[in-house]
Amino acid sequence: MFSVAHRTSAWPRTVFAALLGGVLGAAWQLHQPALWSLWVYVSFVLLALVLYARAAPEKIAIFTRKTVPFWLASVLVLLAGMALGWGVTGARAVVFASTALAPALEGRDLRVTGVVEGLPQSTEAGLRFTLRVEQAMLDGQAVAVPTRMAVGWYASGYALQGEQTGLQRVPAPLQAGERWLLTLRAKAPHGSMNPHGFDYELWLWGQGVQASAYVRAGPQDPEPQNLGQTWQAPVALARQLLRDRIVASVEDRRAAGLLAALVVGDQAAVERSDWDVFRATGVAHLISISGLHITMFAWAATLLTGMLWRRSRRLCLALPAPSAALLGGLLLACAYSVLAGWGVPAQRTCLMLATVSLLRLAGARWPWPLVWMLACAAVVALDPWALLQPGFWLSFVAVGVLFATDSGAARADFTGARGHFFLKIWHLLREQWIIICALAPLSVLLFGQVSVVGLVANLLAIPWVTLLITPMALLGVLLPPVWGLVVQAIELLWWWLSALATWHGATVSWPLPPLGWGLLAVVGGVLCALPVPRHLRALGLPLLVPVLLWRPALPPPGEFELLAADVGQGNAVLVRTAQHALLFDAGPRYSLESDAGHRVLVPLLRALDVQLDTLVLSHRDSDHVGGAAAVLALQPQARLLSSIEPGHPLQQLRTAQRCEAGQRWEWDGVPFEVLHPQVKDYDASPAPKPNALSCVLRIGTSTRSALLVGDIEAAQELRLVQAWQGTDHLRAAVLLVPHHGSKTSSTQEFLQAVQPQWALVQAGYRNRFGHPALPVVERYTQAGTHLVTSPRCGAMVWRSEQPQNVACLRDTEHRYWHHNVP
Repeated sequence: MFSVAHRTSAWPRTVFAALLGGVLGAAWQLHQPALWSLWVYVSFVLLALVLYARAAPEKIAIFTRKTVPFWLASVLVLLAGMALGWGVTGARAVVFASTALAPALEGRDLRVTGVVEGLPQSTEAGLRFTLRVEQAMLDGQAVAVPTRMAVGWYASGYALQGEQTGLQRVPAPLQAGERWLLTLRAKAPHGSMNPHGFDYELWLWGQGVQASAYVRAGPQDPEPQNLGQTWQAPVALARQLLRDRIVASVEDRRAAGLLAALVVGDQAAVERSDWDVFRATGVAHLISISGLHITMFAWAATLLTGMLWRRSRRLCLALPAPSAALLGGLLLACAYSVLAGWGVPAQRTCLMLATVSLLRLAGARWPWPLVWMLACAAVVALDPWALLQPGFWLSFVAVGVLFATDSGAARADFTGARGHFFLKIWHLLREQWIIICALAPLSVLLFGQVSVVGLVANLLAIPWVTLLITPMALLGVLLPPVWGLVVQAIELLWWWLSALATWHGATVSWPLPPLGWGLLAVVGGVLCALPVPRHLRALGLPLLVPVLLWRPALPPPGEFELLAADVGQGNAVLVRTAQHALLFDAGPRYSLESDAGHRVLVPLLRALDVQLDTLVLSHRDSDHVGGAAAVLALQPQARLLSSIEPGHPLQQLRTAQRCEAGQRWEWDGVPFEVLHPQVKDYDASPAPKPNALSCVLRIGTSTRSALLVGDIEAAQELRLVQAWQGTDHLRAAVLLVPHHGSKTSSTQEFLQAVQPQWALVQAGYRNRFGHPALPVVERYTQAGTHLVTSPRCGAMVWRSEQPQNVACLRDTEHRYWHHNVP
């Protein structure tokens, strides 16, 4: 039996073990590729209760038993926490997954009644919004659909993820809280899946969205009906009206977008080029209402509340200034988070701040690691999937560093002691400096880059945005003329950030390291920031070395690797040899503000530390050159080889060399050869279609070769067969399926000449063209070729060293929230 003193000194470690176990259990469950039965998870919850009861002290034990040793009690509590975290997270996932859209309802026209949630977003294509479904009908019968859908209402000529919308009515103005009766065509959430890429399906899962849809508003469809305002979303409606007021009042588009982002959390109002500057200077967290930004806002609000509170003796007698400052900072941070949209990062940050504040107000003198872990466990209990979001770790590590450096938990004089204003500002700047230094290795692990100018940029931007721009922008809600002053402050900030962003070497990129090396570097960065003797801080430096020196594995000399990126309806294939790299096509353009280059290829090339030698654009179609501008901007050294015409806009960015049959080169023992088009094809009359001029590239020799063919059609396939008749020059182990599997390509004669073992199809999920066409699929099957599609496989990797295998990212990285394509 523990003595009283022993129990008192041991309980923090026991509680810490329980909280740590819960977090580890939730993290363990997130690695499941598929969910188990609900009863399995319930059984683990019951097991956790049994373990807790076994580890409980004798006085509170349910059953009479001998007291277990402290070390064993700690182990039992840790295991109980893991079982509880694993079981509760799994049970929640099973319940939520049960509301998924039935596959039989995909592509069907549903009559849906629902309420608009959040801020409707206007784009050049139309409107996007979240709909909370109240009722869904199919052919007059009620059907079960997910409670929340991500909906697009597009104008004529635009499509959702490659689906044909046809002639559409102009989208009607929408307001949050309105109830609408719409005809929707829905499908399961499906996003691109690429190495180190953004997990769109996980993001939708975290938002509680289980289906995406678009409005059918053509001449033959029932007219959408506005059934009136329900007032069920008053905060969202207020945010929308306030955003519209900002846009109408502020003429400067950049300033208006930044104001809308800071006041109501509308990050979509900020242009992509502005985001590039914010990321390059390391201040994007200030604009995206991240956990770190809200934490700094709360710190500033605490400081201001304490200063004002101390001016009144009566108020100080009623409530001590430190307590008032803490409550004021918390309440102002929560109010600001609600106004800014109450997104998931804001929710978990406010929960973390509330946990810490309540403990301090209650006078609980808990060790800072326990407070830190309690805040983490509270966030994970609310949203276990936050463990997979970069914002969680940035916030969590930042708060932990503040605690460990005596900036929050241990030094109460930040809010309580009397001191000079400038001394407090110095403490605020010092803390930010420490946070930036500590988070640099984490930024490498999460994003593969660090802003070199971020230290300098943040030292001005954080107080400028947190203490000046944001409070004044909020004051402008009551006094709109104040926004004019805010615009001037934004112009000064923009001048500062633009100057830093254009500096050569503003950012440094590293290949994304393995998780183990990355975590080791994070520990090293935190150790360097801790208030310990210098010789102990120096121990953190060696932990940073493996990440700085690590490089991804490359093919050996004489071998090469293909990575067919998952870009939707388009082509983009990365070819790497031992020391060289080539990109064949650059994917589609999704909208005026979005393309495969920015969304997929640039992050992929950075993560893999790829320096392109050549960019090949097979032809001018937008699903092949849509992301080229972004790739060329990132890769200034890459030469451009293409069949695009001299007047094409891309020629202004990089002069293109024509691809012509007979061009050959060799990299690291791997031969490359252009097989099509012929020189005379460029001057043919009448002018050939862009597809007919597609560059055809053959890589490798013998049976370990690849054939990349763009959008050639039957006529071009026949010419290739005739040109190399009687030889095996067209034979290839892997073939990039011509024209995404269109009926106009993949003739039987061509397949007989190529005899591919693998055929890769890059196409969009449920694309409007029906690619790959069923007759084409049958021809590949009859030829004995393994046909692999990007909707089913995600990014596809083939290596000449292992020609018998194609690795599918959806198989190797599959998690239970990912879409299982039928």
